[in-house]
Amino acid sequence: MEAILAAVRTARVGGTFWAAPVHEQADTIVRARRGEAPRDIPATALRLAGEADPWSVLAPGVTLVAHGDDEWVAIAAIAGADVRLLSPGRFGAPGEAVGVLRRRVAAHLRACRYRDPFAGEACSLEETLALLVLWRDQIAANRAIVAAAGMAWWKRAEIRRFLWAPRASRLPFLSGVAAVRRAARTRGSVAVWPSRITPEAVAEARRRGVALVQVEDGFVRSVGLGANLVPPLSVTVDRLGIHYDPSRPSELERMLEAGGFPPALLARAAALRARIVADRISKYGSGDEAALPVRMPGRRLVLVPGQVEDDRSVLLGGGAVAGNLDLLRRARRAEPEAEIWFRPHPDVDAGHRKGGLGDADALAYVDRVVRGGSMAALLAEVDAVHVLTSLTGFEALLRGREVVCHGVPFFAGWGLTRDLAPVPDRRTRRLALDELVTATLILYPRYLDPVTLLPCPPETLVTRIAQRPEARSGPLVRLRQLQGRLMRRF
Repeated sequence: MEAILAAVRTARVGGTFWAAPVHEQADTIVRARRGEAPRDIPATALRLAGEADPWSVLAPGVTLVAHGDDEWVAIAAIAGADVRLLSPGRFGAPGEAVGVLRRRVAAHLRACRYRDPFAGEACSLEETLALLVLWRDQIAANRAIVAAAGMAWWKRAEIRRFLWAPRASRLPFLSGVAAVRRAARTRGSVAVWPSRITPEAVAEARRRGVALVQVEDGFVRSVGLGANLVPPLSVTVDRLGIHYDPSRPSELERMLEAGGFPPALLARAAALRARIVADRISKYGSGDEAALPVRMPGRRLVLVPGQVEDDRSVLLGGGAVAGNLDLLRRARRAEPEAEIWFRPHPDVDAGHRKGGLGDADALAYVDRVVRGGSMAALLAEVDAVHVLTSLTGFEALLRGREVVCHGVPFFAGWGLTRDLAPVPDRRTRRLALDELVTATLILYPRYLDPVTLLPCPPETLVTRIAQRPEARSGPLVRLRQLQGRLMRRF
């Protein structure tokens, strides 16, 4: 009995746990019906009605006065509070000892059947609690966000789901300055897309003391490109910095530096890594299976992924490297005897972003320019990867490949890569690979199930992508693709 109650107590879920916390504290909490005036209630008692987070007020030393059909009675028994019942109900009857209530609640929890909302299959109480904790933590983190700015119109529905919390109205999308001023009036914070927030809004936030919460694409993002208006199914939400800016700490960097991940979480990371590798999953899905070139026999094969040259990760973490051509030049200098393949960035190749490089220019330093096929299949073929700040370096680490960093991505400086640029001296720990995976794929990002549209663990999204759903298409996507072709031509 104690184990099952302790698990729920630790999770702090059950009842309306998503509702606003009660900030006023009292030794007696009264949950009476409208117009009811229970006798012998202390004058200092706190009377509550409607939705509120019961875990914010129920604790040992607190007495709950309520009716036997009120689910707060079950929460009070789990939380260790005393209970005084005003009428009988499914959770107890007047005069029953708290121990009796606790046994009844434990029996009820054991008797219930639980179902995974994503797979539709039976699951355990422990798995159910883990999912509810995930939802609770995200809701708690979102509660202070009162506006969003810089979010492209085609991803706003998904952003609202990632940032959901009980609010009087839907999360508004405003201009940067307007969002900051709204947050200043309500003592809240603003969620921003870093590349689209204006310097004026940043200055206004600094002047008014408003926190800007940076939202960015996650590391297993979607099936299809953002440049083709495919919204993200994973994002990062960082209150400290952002993972691709090495000039300042981020929540991801803090997690990695602190370490101390429990063995069960490391085992989960190892299983997730194995699943991603086995299912050939990368940031933009599982890709097609176009044939790759035949490598030269007896030579080391090195991949250099191209990048968007005005991408913020390049601007902030690219160091002295001057674009894709310079990266290829440096890779050839470091690998004079290797066979080198260059893969242009898909957004650049689609004509949507800066960084285009003529094949003839690239072939002055590399042996092949490779397009088509999945990144996962390509990484399975090569021996090493040279990156500036590209996420391809992290994906290569998942597959046991050697990674050389010419810039300072988030995965550099932890003893897993060969680093050619100075890394922040904040990064002092030497990590095992699954420590990096734990923070990067489990703890730091958020995921959205494309079927139920509910927040989900990474394993659920990986399963959906492995089932190879079709990338979103439609008139706007086709128009965007046509625009890209025209931009490439002119």
